[in-house]
Amino acid sequence: MERPLWQPSEDRRKKTRLHRFLETMRARHDATITDYAALHRWSIENRATFWAEIWDEGKVIAETRGERRLVDGDKMPGAQFFPDAKLNFAENLLRRRDDGTALIFWGEDKVKRSLTYRELYDQVSRLSQALKAEGVGVGDRVAGFMPNMPETIIAMLAAASLGAIWSSCSPDFGVKGVMDRFGQIKPKILFTADGYFYNGKTLDSLERAAGIAAELPELKRLIVVPYTRAQPPLEALGERATTFGDFIAGHAATEIDFVRLPFAAPLYILYSSGTTGLPKCMIHGAGGTLLKHLEEIGLNCDVQENDRLFYFTTCGWMMWNWLVSGLALGATLLLYDGSPFYPSPDILFDFADATGMTHFGTSAKFIDALSKAGREPIATHRLGSIRTILSTGSPLAPASFDYVYEKVKKDVCLSSMAGGTDLVGSFVGGNPIGPVWRGEIQAKLLGMAVEVFDDDGHAMKSGAGELVCTRAFPSMPLGFWNDPDGRKYHDAYFATYPNVWRHGDWIEEGAHGGVIIYGRSDAVLNPGGVRIGTAEIYRQVELLDEVVEGLVIGQQWDNDVRVVLFVRLRDGLTLTPELTAKIKEQIRRNATPRHVPAKVIQVADIPRTISGKIVEIAVRDIVHGRPVKNKDALANPEALALFADLPELRS
Repeated sequence: MERPLWQPSEDRRKKTRLHRFLETMRARHDATITDYAALHRWSIENRATFWAEIWDEGKVIAETRGERRLVDGDKMPGAQFFPDAKLNFAENLLRRRDDGTALIFWGEDKVKRSLTYRELYDQVSRLSQALKAEGVGVGDRVAGFMPNMPETIIAMLAAASLGAIWSSCSPDFGVKGVMDRFGQIKPKILFTADGYFYNGKTLDSLERAAGIAAELPELKRLIVVPYTRAQPPLEALGERATTFGDFIAGHAATEIDFVRLPFAAPLYILYSSGTTGLPKCMIHGAGGTLLKHLEEIGLNCDVQENDRLFYFTTCGWMMWNWLVSGLALGATLLLYDGSPFYPSPDILFDFADATGMTHFGTSAKFIDALSKAGREPIATHRLGSIRTILSTGSPLAPASFDYVYEKVKKDVCLSSMAGGTDLVGSFVGGNPIGPVWRGEIQAKLLGMAVEVFDDDGHAMKSGAGELVCTRAFPSMPLGFWNDPDGRKYHDAYFATYPNVWRHGDWIEEGAHGGVIIYGRSDAVLNPGGVRIGTAEIYRQVELLDEVVEGLVIGQQWDNDVRVVLFVRLRDGLTLTPELTAKIKEQIRRNATPRHVPAKVIQVADIPRTISGKIVEIAVRDIVHGRPVKNKDALANPEALALFADLPELRS
């Protein structure tokens, strides 16, 4: 009989915020809410009431909520949540001003710092005053070309306190990659660190920061945060440059004058990957982001006051924005910047033990890499404080579920999540009061009307199809920057199924009430007219010790599509006929004959976006002789050349 990999004890279940919330909703609204499935159903059928309850559960600080909870709720886009509310995002994240620890920061093995809630508030106060004195106000853009460090959070909160809009890129972007983003939104203020640490090396940011500033004529100030050196040289940066310390020097910490704005006031501008052209600039609202994160982080991830929340992320990935919202729940944020494998693959687990981490957030790729490296944290680290391991970025393979419970920790809620920049959060993810089943994301998140659609727009209860959301939710983008008639926004999500959000993931309802994701639907393979998710092949290939990672595409061939698998092997290995046969047999035996690639080709590297996602579509374009429009979106654009004009693909 099949058993779950994990399920919470009765005592643990009752201590979760989600259990308490469920009990309250049952008593207050509907006696049939006896389990998660019933609570999810109720949250969809009663969205206005549900999100008002999330407002109360999260103790939202606001001038007013107003009487209206949801206007035009049947329109997507067009629905308005709490249209009369007035609040400030930063005020909700800075509600604590005590001497508890707000932030703990490690910059590889070079820098270790922490800030209390009181110190964080005071730093935001001083910077907020300095920005206001510089003329920053409602709707102005403030940008960060920053590592994941405390000053980045301070800068975002200071900007948000004034009603300005925050946008950030990680410092591993090149000048053109940054300008593809910031050049569209024209920030008034730019924050940069002088450099950053990665894999034991000290890397400079000032030369690129100077190049970026030179292309932003609207920029009033370039503010440099000392990180890799005590006194960074500013001479080459021009008269607009100053250090963080000098910028705030004339301002003493006082009560912050938070500017309270409508629920839908812009808060963040986030970016699509930009691999098919200029990145789309997604505008996210303060109220919608706050409510979505209070629900998702608080209930589905069970982050409680004084928990210690970690997610390995850069400031160019939406998981940074997600992580920061943990402050609204009274959590301590654990910030790590640098390589997750330096000075050893144990560094993040060292961080966990040293800080009392309760929530360990990472990527599916990191878990797979640990497994490939033969690491066994269960034997080398205590990890006693960790209750939850969070994973996102790509589908978590069933074998990675096994690895976590066998080699990392047995008593832990492993919550794979999926959503994206488009909603600053997830559609599906964790359920701390439910079991974890191998290979299955636990649950559709509360308030998210997730379904699986076929090509004709019919809901499917079995088989794989498109991930859609059939009802509006608060953290939908307000729109795209420079899209006055909303056409780009509409085409991105609503052109396929009218009034329904099509997300672009290929998914299936799981046997246990959860969801299985097979990859991006625009990368789905279609040999012989049968649609195959790329993750189904990756799951098998990456079980083999010889294979570090794979990338699979469909190649147009002989009036059909044939499956082509590229593999990066362990150092020193060569793809032999025997290994090719082994790879194909692994896929045939554990998937279907249709999944077996017609060609298996060894490559030295696999191209990725700067946030670490493999770019199947860009490789597919190269193979078919089509140009890749925006190589600056890639961390390693030189890798694309490895796939061009391959003789193996001409026969």
